[in-house]
Parts: sequence; C-alpha cells; structure tokens
Amino acid sequence: MIHEPVTRQDCIWQCLTFEQLDTRTLYDVLALRAAVFVVEQNCPYQDADGLDDQAWHLLGYRAGELVGVARLLPPGVAGERPAIGRVVTRANARGQGLGRELMGEAVSALAVLFPGSGMALGAQAHLVHFYQAFGFVPVGAVYLEDGIEHQWMQRAPD
Repeated sequence: MIHEPVTRQDCIWQCLTFEQLDTRTLYDVLALRAAVFVVEQNCPYQDADGLDDQAWHLLGYRAGELVGVARLLPPGVAGERPAIGRVVTRANARGQGLGRELMGEAVSALAVLFPGSGMALGAQAHLVHFYQAFGFVPVGAVYLEDGIEHQWMQRAPD
C-alpha cells in the first residue's frame, strides 16, 4: 500500500512522500483541505504549516476524483509518536463509509512505515468517538486549536 496504489471497494489508495506528489496532486490536496477546513468549517487557519514536506500523504480516489486525504507524520515531527493529521473527506463522498476506510488505511500505513511505534492524532472534539473505534484513547484535556475544540489522542503500539 505504501508504494503501489491499492483498490478497496471502489476507492484507490496511494501513500506518497511529499517529493512524490506532482504539482496537480499537491494542488488537489491543498484545495480539498481548504474546501473543508477553511470554507466549510468557516475556520481561517494557516494550512501550509511547514510539515507537509516531512509527511507521507494518503490519497483516496474514486472515479479519478480525490475524495479523501490524511497526512502521516513521522515520529518526532508532532510528538514522539507518528501522527495522523489533516484527515478530510470530500463533502459529496460522505455518508458512504469513506471516513472509516480512510482512517483504516491511515492506521495501516503508519503501522507499516513505523512498526511498533503506536500513533497519535489531534481530533476535533466532536469526533473523539469516531477515532476511539480505531483504538485511539483521549490523553489530557480538551484544547482550542484555531477556535475549534480538539482532543489529543494516542493509540498503543500493536
């Protein structure tokens, strides 16, 4: 799954380093993240935070359209554990299990990239139960990030 695209159900998944992203793909990733996090959630924030070039990018395509993205950070970039962030699905693809599929792929990818490391993520607080279904547990208190309540969560090593 890390190097070659994998098809699950009707979605093709790729996990690429920043250097492997071509200009069109990078544009599509940034446009999807802006459409959801900035426009849909009405939350202006600095998406280009200097971490994308250190990350693996999990990309999900349906019928040639980018419908899901997650950013996978190595240990030491956003804490001592590998981290999942910028988890987003296209609005017209929601309600079909894509978010669960995206998270399953993200967890699997990090387990392959960094075996035995566990993982972490900063969840929007209203999604804590969603991430708990993937073995993540809340750590510490709820905090504000860009005006939205978040909860730091960790998953123990497999």
